[in-house]
Amino acid sequence: MPIYEFKCLKCNEYIECLVMNKDDEIELRCPACSCEDLERVLSTANYSMGYGSASKPSTKAITKTCGSGTCTTYEIPGPSK
Repeated sequence: MPIYEFKCLKCNEYIECLVMNKDDEIELRCPACSCEDLERVLSTANYSMGYGSASKPSTKAITKTCGSGTCTTYEIPGPSK
């Protein structure tokens, strides 16, 4: 069940919408100003990385510098493809 985030183009209010079924019709309206002119935005992710032990390795972050700045790759323990 994904949560989608929208921004009202009239009052700049952010709205979250939980989609229970992909076939459901959803009427989106800003609760602050009742405007239907909304723009879908990319939501930020929120996650937590804990500490590991010998039996449970921790997540590793590898940061590299490149021509456009820096980038970070995370090695997350667990099954992979």
